[in-house]
Amino acid sequence: MIDFFHYFIGLIKWNLLRLVGGNILAARAQGVTIGKDCRIYTRQFGGEPWLVTIGDRVEVSNDVEFITHDATGWLISDERGRRHHYAPITVGNNVYIASHTFILPGVTIGSNVIIGAGSLVNQSIPDNCVVTGSPIKYRISFEDFKQWALARHGSDADMVGKTRRERINSIVDHHPLPSIKIPQATATERIT
Repeated sequence: MIDFFHYFIGLIKWNLLRLVGGNILAARAQGVTIGKDCRIYTRQFGGEPWLVTIGDRVEVSNDVEFITHDATGWLISDERGRRHHYAPITVGNNVYIASHTFILPGVTIGSNVIIGAGSLVNQSIPDNCVVTGSPIKYRISFEDFKQWALARHGSDADMVGKTRRERINSIVDHHPLPSIKIPQATATERIT
């Protein structure tokens, strides 16, 4: 009952701070270190938010989870007691972390990094990388992605219209992504 009370009070405190000063103020109040010019949309900084450090120009999307401890320790004990594993998470500068990403204890994310949606970050990421997947895999260099995006994505100058909707609709990409490749197999192989 006491844990629920503390959780409920923490939720009220987070929402009040968020309403008054935004997500960054609320995260900093929890103990997260956050640099300049960041956008923080998650509130999942683990049980030890003071172990999370975020650099400058970082965007953290909704439902990103920073996990700062390994909870399996309650299963492992000996005469000296239960085992605990806590480790910091460090994020460099100029980083984008897409929604529904999990970042495990001890991970260091370099600068100029993009992490795709739904990724499991179970190892550190060096500078200048684009990674995706569960677990993550290197996909392309940050510079190559930047050149691709500059050639393909609409810019502020390309947008026309008075309303936000008109401006976005003026640069929408109407080319569908390629379909998945379906392997050719016999009917028997498809059933088994």
